[in-house]
Amino acid sequence: MAKDIHDPAAVTAYLQNLEPAQGIVAETVRQVFLQAHPTIGEQIKWNAPSFFYTGEMPAFDAKTYQRDLAVMHLRKGPVMLVFPNGASLEDPTGILEGKYTDGRRMLTLKSVEDVEKCKAALEAMVRKWAEGIARI
Repeated sequence: MAKDIHDPAAVTAYLQNLEPAQGIVAETVRQVFLQAHPTIGEQIKWNAPSFFYTGEMPAFDAKTYQRDLAVMHLRKGPVMLVFPNGASLEDPTGILEGKYTDGRRMLTLKSVEDVEKCKAALEAMVRKWAEGIARI
């Protein structure tokens, strides 16, 4: 399996091409992920900015997306975060939306204020996830 490559320059270039208001929200979200834990990397994957665990992991089936934490869905309007394994994340505050049978969960953020409201919960979730992955 090819290892994901931390590529902040590609993410920066991608975000600079967004409509300005959406770009500001996306950049704010980006900083929450990157500041939450030192093992979180970023890249363009699935044609959008995504966040993943950069540390060593035992071999796993790539179709389970264990290394992947979230991808930004950036159509016009809000920033939607898609968590491929969101059902397995500890979410005591209930910020994640949806009950998809494949385990995905979402978080929709329309403004910087929305990001600020859920920042502490999102940071805690990212940190707990990264620390859990590190122990595998």
